[in-house]
Amino acid sequence: MKLINRLFILTVMMFSSLNIFAQITGKVVDSKTGNELIGANVYIEGNTRGTSTNVSGEFSLNSEPSGNLVVSFIGYETLTLPAKTDMGTITLSSTALGLDEASVIANVVDFAQNRETPVAVSTIGPSEIALKVGNMEFPEVMNRTPGVYATKQGGGYGDSRISLRGFDQRNTSFLINGQPVNDMENGWVYWSNWQGLTDVASGIQIQRGLGASRLAVPSVGGTVSISTKAAEKEQGGSVAETIGNDGFVKTSVTYNTGTNDNGWASSFLLSKWSGDGYVYGTQGEGWTYFGAVGYEPEGSDHSLNLALLGAGQWHHQRDAWVSIRDYENFGEEGIDRRWNTDAGFMTIDGDRQEYNMRRNFYNKPLATFNWDWDINENLTLNTSVYGSAGRGGGTGPRGQNFRNSAMDNHPYNKDLTQHYLIDSLGTRDENGFIDFDVVVAENIATTNGYGTTDSLTSSAFYGQLIGSNGYRDNDVNRAVEVRRASMNSHDWVGAISNLEYNKERWTASLGVDLRNYKGYHYRSLNDLMGLDGYYSTGNQNSMGQIVNTTIEANPFRNTGLNSPKIDYYNVGIVRWAGLNGLLEYNDGDQLTAVVQAGVSNQSYQREDYFDQPNLPISDVASITGGYVKGGVNYNIDEKSNVFFNTGMISRQPNFDAVFPNFANLVNDDLQNENITSLEVGYGFLGEDLTLNVNAYNTNWGNRFVTQSVDVAINDTTMVEGIAQFRDVDVIHKGVEVEATYRPTSNLRVNGMVSLGDWRYTKNFDATIFDDNQNELGTATLYTEGAKVGDAAQVTANLGVDYRIAKGLNIDAGYRFVDGLYADYSINGDFLNPDNAGALKLPSYGLADLGLTARFGLLGNNATFRVNVNNLFDTVYIAESNTNIHASEDATPEELWNGIDKTNFVWFGFGRTWNASLKYTF
Repeated sequence: MKLINRLFILTVMMFSSLNIFAQITGKVVDSKTGNELIGANVYIEGNTRGTSTNVSGEFSLNSEPSGNLVVSFIGYETLTLPAKTDMGTITLSSTALGLDEASVIANVVDFAQNRETPVAVSTIGPSEIALKVGNMEFPEVMNRTPGVYATKQGGGYGDSRISLRGFDQRNTSFLINGQPVNDMENGWVYWSNWQGLTDVASGIQIQRGLGASRLAVPSVGGTVSISTKAAEKEQGGSVAETIGNDGFVKTSVTYNTGTNDNGWASSFLLSKWSGDGYVYGTQGEGWTYFGAVGYEPEGSDHSLNLALLGAGQWHHQRDAWVSIRDYENFGEEGIDRRWNTDAGFMTIDGDRQEYNMRRNFYNKPLATFNWDWDINENLTLNTSVYGSAGRGGGTGPRGQNFRNSAMDNHPYNKDLTQHYLIDSLGTRDENGFIDFDVVVAENIATTNGYGTTDSLTSSAFYGQLIGSNGYRDNDVNRAVEVRRASMNSHDWVGAISNLEYNKERWTASLGVDLRNYKGYHYRSLNDLMGLDGYYSTGNQNSMGQIVNTTIEANPFRNTGLNSPKIDYYNVGIVRWAGLNGLLEYNDGDQLTAVVQAGVSNQSYQREDYFDQPNLPISDVASITGGYVKGGVNYNIDEKSNVFFNTGMISRQPNFDAVFPNFANLVNDDLQNENITSLEVGYGFLGEDLTLNVNAYNTNWGNRFVTQSVDVAINDTTMVEGIAQFRDVDVIHKGVEVEATYRPTSNLRVNGMVSLGDWRYTKNFDATIFDDNQNELGTATLYTEGAKVGDAAQVTANLGVDYRIAKGLNIDAGYRFVDGLYADYSINGDFLNPDNAGALKLPSYGLADLGLTARFGLLGNNATFRVNVNNLFDTVYIAESNTNIHASEDATPEELWNGIDKTNFVWFGFGRTWNASLKYTF
């Protein structure tokens, strides 16, 4: 707080020294969406010292109203207007190649239009992203919008996740510049792959529910469309430096060449970040690279844009869930939210360095080529071709180190309080962190030379120290620990093309969506930790082999695709072909009606090089899906509008449902998931107040879920089986309110309330199989009426932005969370008909504070920003991985805010901060 106070006083003194002139006032908005443009540059022609629009898009320029007023904003046309005291509302049109109305981004991503598109939508502008994200996780900037619940999960850089209306990332569509980025096998989104979005995002639109996208993507919860910068037409650039808590540093440089006489323009960005991490043992660093080249000659009907975006990174993780009592028993006094069971140290090249068994590393460059063709005044063709080659994975332990108590450091299904303090297993330093030097020493001391007792003198590995996970002949030691890398690389290409016809009040379009994906899944060695080799028996096509080749856990180095592998090696192939159509009527005044439909075919094939010697390649499974949806928006008058939408989606299952239990046998009982949705809404657009209210009801049925369960074979024997639950149904319904109020030109108040009721609708039966697909019995999941977990069903946010003085703004926000339930597993309470239901976690509220100063520096514009998140250092549980209810006779020492301390949870971060300085030239 002392830092903020000093900055505030310094900035006020700086601005108070300026001469006061007559004022020119006005407001700058986007011509297409009507949204205010925050941070637009406003100045008198011939004098580059000017001002910027505030959080309401408004400006007040201390100058005599004479000459011409220039208004500019990156990615938009520059307007020069005669200056007058009241400029009114000034509209700017987008000019960035790839972002204008005739681009793929506008016509394929389908940005919702205010008072036209009949969907519930929230839009986050580039200024809010640039100012408020700082060193937060990218999805967290969306927490201020209805229906969103984003957390940091384990807390490593990029390990965040987001839910929309209670549906996780697998069931929410994410598009970047129109391209779907959900993993084509499991639907997940790994935000560590997209760390660079903070630097290059030019806007986020969150379409809740069915959304307006014409692609047949898995929009159960909604569609999040993220646009990046394109080739800017205005010449210039910027340099930015950001610092934050726990050693976070990021440096970014951008440059735009501007458009030359032949219509060429290009933009580039390069940034580097590094940090120690808020959570112990979660260091990380990465590079973001972005480049765009556009071609749009004057008078041409064609425009071209080629863009490349990537964010190679590595970071240590907190993978092992932590019990509440571990947070108390380890680390600093009280609840130490930074505690990480995985964290440790190792001596490397004579220096004791942070070392973690869990290290994520990935590089996923995405290249996109857009071609927009205005065939005639009524007909346009927009085509996008894209490709991505993701390389990387995550490390973890390999070997039966639990057989050696000195290096048994990774408890499974129990916490450190039991494992380390009570059972005295593992070796840790005085602060409780893993001593990996002991692991290395134990590997060496307890391993005999290969083949020395069996006299295998002819072996090339004779006398070397060889470990394994299970093999123990010929002096191979299985009681060891090495660090392996589980790889999840892929090659992905796709094409999207949309032909659109506009005639008077009618719009019709026809589009195609083609994708081809190949995912590579295997394990390689990363660190032998004192050994000379590892005896792998993972390949069922051989008797085993000794591997001594390692790869680096670095996304820019060899990731082992063509190197020796251990444990498993399989490939997933997914192909997609979709056809979509749209018919829209818009009278240009009151009524907009739209109908959309699409059909898709998704094919799956699995190839296994290690574990399926009798069936190395599966049959191809082809499944057809589709959707139909429509809606109407009616503008009652200039201020009020109402809308409704409804639709139905038949969605193909994920890859694991097609090939359950990692086998190459196609599931005989496949069925599509069925989603039906109905939504109604009301909007009010006044001079000072903007209000949007909507109610929704979404049914999600025919889900396929597999879980491990314990089955009683007889009175004394229990075996573990796999239960395949079918026809799993949930219903999500709720009400959402979002509003913005501007009582004065200097003050904006915004808020939202999201009230949800998400439940399972019935009980479910399942057949249980063993590893060989032999039927073991049946099980029932008693979930009727149980609350859906892992996302808050009640959220609210109140934000205030106030302009203190010219160029100086302060903003504060408060977010309240309730109705948050544990992410429970069915292998527990819910196999019991008398279960206690989902565990409700304590509600919490978080306050944030920010300060922005815009000023002239060396004849150009500069921006200084400070963010403080969780201002009051609130202690709260963001997620729970267990569903342990407190017993009636529990003592206060066994509970934390009414929650049993043996539950495994993620506590949210405490107070964090970041500060940035950006210089634009």
